[in-house]
Amino acid sequence: MKSLRTILLAEDNPADVELTLEAISEHNLANRVVVVKDGVEAMDFLRRQGKYSTRPKVDPAVVLLDIKMPRMDGIEVLSAIRSDDNLKSIPVVMLTSSREEPDLKKCYALGVNAYVVKPVDFKDFMNAVKQVGIFWALINELPQDGGV
Repeated sequence: MKSLRTILLAEDNPADVELTLEAISEHNLANRVVVVKDGVEAMDFLRRQGKYSTRPKVDPAVVLLDIKMPRMDGIEVLSAIRSDDNLKSIPVVMLTSSREEPDLKKCYALGVNAYVVKPVDFKDFMNAVKQVGIFWALINELPQDGGV
């Protein structure tokens, strides 16, 4: 049985964090979820810097990124991940309220694995997070060393 990797959730909206965590919990995903509030903190986590310098050297199963965050937005984080040889193989899913076509195109051009628009309806939001979580955290296979 493979060990469960962490899910990294980069989201600055406390209500969306709460709903996402509730959806993951409700659907019995046992993965630990680390929540960061902006892109700078997400990159610190991924690069094991600052307060994350002692975290285990195992990459997350998936990074769930909001686009509109302070200090460093989700598109900037995606670009930084894809340009870093040590991080570029980590699956990244944009979990955002942005339906703007330029955002969608830019994310795919940068190599996002999936782009999920947060549904407005509570039940639909819960189901979307469940589907994302099950696929990326449980079904998807990653290299053991996290790299390519």
